Amino acid sequence: MPLMIFHELRTAQRQTQALSPRLQHAVRLLQMSSLDFSAMVHDLLGRNPFLETAEGAEEGAPLPAMASMAETRAVDGHHDTAADVPTEVGLDRPFEDRLESVAPVSSDLPDGEGEGLDDREIWRAESGGSGRADDGEFGALDLTPVPINLHEHLLGQLRVLKLSVRDRVLASIVAESVDDDGYLRTPLEELAPLSGLDPAADEDEMNIALRRVQALDPPGVGARSVAESLCLQLPGIPCEHTRRLAERIVREHIALLASRDMNGLAERLGITPAEAEAVCLRLRRLDPRPGWRFSSSHAGYIVPDVLTSKVGGRWRVQLNPAVIPKVRMNQIYAELFQRHRRQGDGEMASHLQEARWTLRNIDQRFATILDVAEAIVKRQRHFLEFGAMAMKPLGLKEIADEVGIHESTVSRVTNNKYLATPSGVYELKYFFSRAIVSSNGSPCSGTAIRGLIKDIIEAEKPSAPLSDADITRLLARQGLVVARRTVTKYRQMLKIDAVERRRQHH
Repeated sequence: MPLMIFHELRTAQRQTQALSPRLQHAVRLLQMSSLDFSAMVHDLLGRNPFLETAEGAEEGAPLPAMASMAETRAVDGHHDTAADVPTEVGLDRPFEDRLESVAPVSSDLPDGEGEGLDDREIWRAESGGSGRADDGEFGALDLTPVPINLHEHLLGQLRVLKLSVRDRVLASIVAESVDDDGYLRTPLEELAPLSGLDPAADEDEMNIALRRVQALDPPGVGARSVAESLCLQLPGIPCEHTRRLAERIVREHIALLASRDMNGLAERLGITPAEAEAVCLRLRRLDPRPGWRFSSSHAGYIVPDVLTSKVGGRWRVQLNPAVIPKVRMNQIYAELFQRHRRQGDGEMASHLQEARWTLRNIDQRFATILDVAEAIVKRQRHFLEFGAMAMKPLGLKEIADEVGIHESTVSRVTNNKYLATPSGVYELKYFFSRAIVSSNGSPCSGTAIRGLIKDIIEAEKPSAPLSDADITRLLARQGLVVARRTVTKYRQMLKIDAVERRRQHH
């Protein structure tokens, strides 16, 4: 009997994210700090004839975009004013998908004025300018190097790698989560849901994304501890013998390295104290904070995006009027253009579409920031009243479900956005932390644990500072079972020196 082979055809649908230049620009707008966003809008006002500021406007003229958003809301979710802010549809999807469906490129242009204009013509430059002087020639400022931060440096390297869209999204999320020191403080399992990918990223994919970031410049970036950062920098040691001894010191005896115990290292490595000193000297040439070289040299000023205060026993939140751009559409120019439009006016049509898209971005940005801040204040009222020890565990998903948006949108909204409270100014992402269950079964936030660790160290005797193991035992006596390495991580996040360094200082 002849062998019969049957071929079966199967079809499968998978979602992929193809971010257009216009869409990437919109995502960056949501991630911007208030100062960067204000500078971007100011630049648009200087080069887009259809946008104008509200200063000097005639009495009775229409209010600028987002003027109605400067309202005060109580944390119970009810508005003090009758006017509600219009929200866009599709907020339950990832921010990238939602933006793609909210504002099609040519839908707002009458009679097909936007036809033939691709994303690059509408958003023709990320920096907002042509890069030339007024006379069409390059000016002196065009030759001035523009400093970049660590995130831009990492993302720029990822762009030139041959990666699939999925791999690039995951690696970008890891790169954007690296702090100013160059360390990844957020667990990978918390970063995976932020991509909005379907199917969701698993542990292996996130570890691969982490390895890709750790292979970038500067060496040591993306590490989760000082030891891991130093290990990532060891390939830069040319001598194999020195490199092998340095790896053993970092992996097995880093405490002796920190305490400068050359005799102890020599005994454990089977070498002379002089050899141990030479290896440690080479290790000290490595950079324990690889991200610092990309930090800005000028002082950074924080402008809070949202204000909160307690009035009549209720916490109320409102947008900071200082961060809301006073910008609106120049209706006279828009009406003149629509009345006398002609063929070949593609550049003016793109300016008009850019103006409308910018106003929608302003509306969406601040409406989402206010909604997220309101939901955070509602859940963290005890922190506002009693301090860090009263911080409740809070996850991105909880706020996403409350506001009706995707977790990735919450992550972007809380990055570089600040809330002003009576006790200080805090970044919105400061209010998120994982739950740590105490011995009696009640959850406790990581922020509360950090506050307790800080109090314990501040109360220690200068002559007998406490080690991380001692702090771990003290926490256990109070019903908080925390791993010693977690205590070490929290102490490093608080910028507190290790016990050996504190003992030397005293």
